[in-house]
Amino acid sequence: MESEQRRNFVSFVRAVPAPRRVLIDADPQQVEIDLARTALLVVDMQNDFLHDEGWFAASGIDPTPVRRAIGPVKALTAAARSGGVPVFWVNWGVRPDAANLPAFALERARNFGQRPTYGDPAISGKGRTLVADDWGAANIAELPIEQGDILVHKHRLSGFWDNELDSILRRRQITTLVFAGINTDRCVFATLSDATYLGYDVVLALDACATTSPQYVADAIPFLVRLLYGAVAGNPAIARAFTSDIDKKPQTGESA
Repeated sequence: MESEQRRNFVSFVRAVPAPRRVLIDADPQQVEIDLARTALLVVDMQNDFLHDEGWFAASGIDPTPVRRAIGPVKALTAAARSGGVPVFWVNWGVRPDAANLPAFALERARNFGQRPTYGDPAISGKGRTLVADDWGAANIAELPIEQGDILVHKHRLSGFWDNELDSILRRRQITTLVFAGINTDRCVFATLSDATYLGYDVVLALDACATTSPQYVADAIPFLVRLLYGAVAGNPAIARAFTSDIDKKPQTGESA
């Protein structure tokens, strides 16, 4: 009888994950997060920025400073997976025709005629520049996307502009985002800023971020995050938090 009744309606009741409250030693003060509603967002750890045959290197930009983030990102993603925290890779990945990009964005990326822009054939011959599903938009080999991870392409500095990232996070009832990746002062900060405007709580994983910009620019970002947006923490503190209740974590739920 009960099963028969269940067939007569559709439930709009959504299961609420059991809280997994942990503390992160952060700056300007400790923050409490719910691991059941937390995700790690890793920004732009992809070939066109990090590989020595990528778009940055072909444009005369030394990728060495941003490659320093590879090891810390690898360690942090491993800790997240161990603790049941979902890992999101948010990579530049434009349409092949770049039809939804403003003219100035295309020209700025072209450096006013000095290099290929979004969608142009890569100088290395490895596909097209920052096009979704081409080599340049793929993760660097040292950071493979693993089962259960989610890849979201973006086509602006912010990973939340005109794509599905916000919808996926809300579908999973995520409310706290930990940020890592490159460049700290560009796509990481733009995505973090938009996240706060959308109502997410944010933590910047400073050890797992890097930039090709001058040091004084890089220094401004954690200052602003501490002052206005959320909290800043180091890899050890975040990794400890991710795995501090590992014996109590629920079984893995839905995957990508």
